[in-house]
Amino acid sequence: MSASLRHNVRSREIRDSDIPSVAEFLEKGLGYPAGSYLKILERLAQHPTPAGFPRYGYLMENGNNIVGAVILIFTEFQQLNVGTVRCHVTAWYVEPYYRPFGTLFFWKALNLKGVTYLNISARRSARPFLEIHGFSKYANGQFLAIPALNFVFGSVDNKVKVVGTEIVPAGHFDSFERDLLLAHAGYGCLCLWCTTPERAYPFVFHVHYFKGFIPGVQLVYCRDVDDFVRFAAPIGLYLASHGKIFVRIDSNGPISGLFGKYFEGMEPRYYKGSKPRLGDLAYTLGVMAPFVRRRKYRLPA
Repeated sequence: MSASLRHNVRSREIRDSDIPSVAEFLEKGLGYPAGSYLKILERLAQHPTPAGFPRYGYLMENGNNIVGAVILIFTEFQQLNVGTVRCHVTAWYVEPYYRPFGTLFFWKALNLKGVTYLNISARRSARPFLEIHGFSKYANGQFLAIPALNFVFGSVDNKVKVVGTEIVPAGHFDSFERDLLLAHAGYGCLCLWCTTPERAYPFVFHVHYFKGFIPGVQLVYCRDVDDFVRFAAPIGLYLASHGKIFVRIDSNGPISGLFGKYFEGMEPRYYKGSKPRLGDLAYTLGVMAPFVRRRKYRLPA
């Protein structure tokens, strides 16, 4: 690679004016329709990105030509881990000829101070790349639960009520939790509160078809997985009334108190930074952009 070519390669934040070109570039590299990327970037334009962080991610260009891009979703969480910024690493691709620059490009994108990075859908071929960049696994597999069985065979607390997001719960709750539920309801998730006389507990579920045809949900957000176990019976009844029997939960083994089965190695989750807790996939791509469907697949050159 010539010195003049090296001097023309640079990286910068993706701007609004770059969106059509970035969508076309990622379509060619990754195989999703460009229209899907346009919708993702449009949704990110409305997302409350923390100040000082890129709204869409970064691109690498040689002159006026895009040769690499990564879409990043930055979110600030004021919650159990007070004041943390989390970034979901989503679509990324570098043209084969420019991959000698790829390591530096991704190093810049994935080493912002004070950020915890997530990669929750890495292909097997990409996992060595994650290890090179300092990612570690925090969830080894998935637990497939049938919470309605807790209603049939377990004890039920009659003081617990399940209400939707349209109702402001009477018990104590943090304001960020209601904002999170309303935002995810807007993404098409099933969102609810489990209320007790003491407080309200938020839950978010993403509708998912297991094996492509079995209706179920993925647990996207709760304060603690133990809360899901505690309220499994009323949650299971609520979900069953919406035609959803199965709930998939990020896990490192069987979950005590739930009927179901653990699947080792199914959709492992990776992180870099502060270790995330299980039961929190809020503001990640599969939740914010469930309309993405792969059209074709290309192996890296």
